[in-house]
Amino acid sequence: MTGAKRLSKYLLATFMIAAGTAHFLVPGFYVPIVPPELPFPVGLVYLSGVLEVAFGVLLLVPRFSRLAAWGVFALLIAVFPANIYVYQHQELIPAPPLVHLLRLPLQAVFLLWAYWHTRPDSRIL
Repeated sequence: MTGAKRLSKYLLATFMIAAGTAHFLVPGFYVPIVPPELPFPVGLVYLSGVLEVAFGVLLLVPRFSRLAAWGVFALLIAVFPANIYVYQHQELIPAPPLVHLLRLPLQAVFLLWAYWHTRPDSRIL
């Protein structure tokens, strides 16, 4: 594994662990952005937090790293409806409209980042 990919994996793991931990420290921030069509918003916030922390930790375990990257990839897809919901209800997170708009394609960047870590080390994408 190249040094850049190793660093990238550590950064992704750190991001996931920090984001997941935030779900437990400030669940009140996340609960309102769960689309109302989904049941048990508090439970979903905690579940996504557990998954983010677990996948972040497993990214650091070589035996499970690629599987964890697939987990991150799937989780990012699963939470995308919340990003769309926030874009449609921008009052939930006070920020300029451009920030809300840019969050949507930023999800694609995170998907590519996670996907890179699902690939064998000899391949870029």
